[in-house]
Amino acid sequence: MTKLKYIMTKEVETCSLLDNVYEVALKMKEHNLGSIPIVDAEKLVGMMTDRDIVLRCIAEKHPASSKVEDIMSKHLITVGPDTLADEAAHIMAEHQVRRLPIVEGQRLIGMISLGDFAIRESLGRQAYVALENISESNFRNKPF
Repeated sequence: MTKLKYIMTKEVETCSLLDNVYEVALKMKEHNLGSIPIVDAEKLVGMMTDRDIVLRCIAEKHPASSKVEDIMSKHLITVGPDTLADEAAHIMAEHQVRRLPIVEGQRLIGMISLGDFAIRESLGRQAYVALENISESNFRNKPF
């Protein structure tokens, strides 16, 4: 089984508590990202997703200059670098997340995404299962 430390993205774009929502959104656009970890020094303190910006900032009529800390998701699902890929895929499906921060202690050392699984042929099945579970759950929970 493959450990995440061998397949994770190690160079992760981050923002800090000093950034505002506009700066986070700009970095998301610049790097084509759907989420950005928020760090204080090297400690992971939150995640900001495009969904957070829409639902917690724009929809609630907060200005783009709002502090990251007021908008970010503070409930974090993280794993360590020795976590096995299939276990990470299960965690992603269970918690309905497409990206998972990898930490040592509280220090952010990498990220794993469904795309990271998909580009590795041997791990493609884990990505498929995780995405299928995320998509099915989202479909069942959304009225059309």
